[in-house]
Amino acid sequence: MSFARLFQRCIRVCVPLPILFAALCATVSVAHADATATPAQGETFTLQLAADAAPAQALEAGTGTVQFIGTATVIIRFQGFTILTDPNFLHKGDHVHLGYGLTSERKTNPAIKFEELPPIDLVVLSHFHGDHFDQLVQKRLKRSTPIVTTKEGGERLKRHGFTRTFGLSSWDRLEVSKGDARLRVTATPGRHGPAGVAVLLPKVMGSVLDFGADPAAPDYRMYISGDTLVYDDIRAIPQRFPNIDLALLHLGGTRILGVVKVTMDGKDGVRMMQVVRPKKTVPIHYNDYDVFKSPLEDFAREVKAAGLEKDVVYLAHGETYSFSRVQP
Repeated sequence: MSFARLFQRCIRVCVPLPILFAALCATVSVAHADATATPAQGETFTLQLAADAAPAQALEAGTGTVQFIGTATVIIRFQGFTILTDPNFLHKGDHVHLGYGLTSERKTNPAIKFEELPPIDLVVLSHFHGDHFDQLVQKRLKRSTPIVTTKEGGERLKRHGFTRTFGLSSWDRLEVSKGDARLRVTATPGRHGPAGVAVLLPKVMGSVLDFGADPAAPDYRMYISGDTLVYDDIRAIPQRFPNIDLALLHLGGTRILGVVKVTMDGKDGVRMMQVVRPKKTVPIHYNDYDVFKSPLEDFAREVKAAGLEKDVVYLAHGETYSFSRVQP
């Protein structure tokens, strides 16, 4: 019997959930250990976008922005690229499906409506899950929109009719060109919960965005954690990608049925900062759904205790963080 079917059956017969999840973790943790191992080199994919009318102006501006829309959804604008992450545009009171008959209610509204989105060059999707790619987005996002995500997510998107998907494994990368502008998106390790529970959830990836023509000396380097916990494979990220300028961390301390933590809470977020060592960090994905059990205050308290307050930028829904090209 598959773990997914076992999980569904256990729910039906009302096995106490702490016992159920503990058993699953113990059963598959050893078998899953090798699954997190990552190859030394990844594959490279390419995407060529149509150039803007005035690409030189965008490159010379040297200033970029990150606008926080809500949940894990942000709009990144830099060097002529407009990038949307984990699009979730449901409203307060709407529900998303999390699998196995489970749902979660949204507690906030997005900062903008879906129809107010600017033209999008690329969607970076950490994983295919209802609170990251909701039913509204599935219906209304243009099918030719380029989307970079996990291999599993890419296959599911294709079944929904999306025609320009790039499914990546850890350390695979997508080279994007738009006129003279260059962007490299590299998939990084992520694990959506303890090893035993992660196999029941969609596979997840983090991502590093390197802007500029020289990947060895990018104009700006951004890390997006995805829905991961901090585990051993994460330590390879700063080894491969030192000098991260900005990290967007998915927090919230999400708990399945209130039992097992599957995203970082406040303490985990500080641990991630200490491992990845970004110059600045913006916390996201922390108060939008009822499965989020660790509010932003938890993270702020841990940041203060660690003496990292100057390294964190807090954004309310709709607010924007501006950054500049790194000077060589």
